[in-house]
Amino acid sequence: MKKDIHPQYYPQAQFICACGNNWQAGSTQEKVEVEICSACHPFYTGQQKLVDTQGRVDKFKRRLEKQSQMIKSKAQKMVEKKEKKITPKDDN
Repeated sequence: MKKDIHPQYYPQAQFICACGNNWQAGSTQEKVEVEICSACHPFYTGQQKLVDTQGRVDKFKRRLEKQSQMIKSKAQKMVEKKEKKITPKDDN
């Protein structure tokens, strides 16, 4: 291996999760902060938990609501169009 090209290795690096869990492992960074770990991940805990990254869930919900409103308005327009065809014309 070439000398002086590799980052410094910390065998006792500190990992800190957003849930408060701490542990030590080897890393090239002395302190690492993570958002989710095995202590709070839904797969390991068995509890359903919504993990929102940068508002993606809210964005999806807004898009879904907009789509459902558009479908409802199209259905209403079709009903109105059919009702218009059914009504008899006045003979004058």
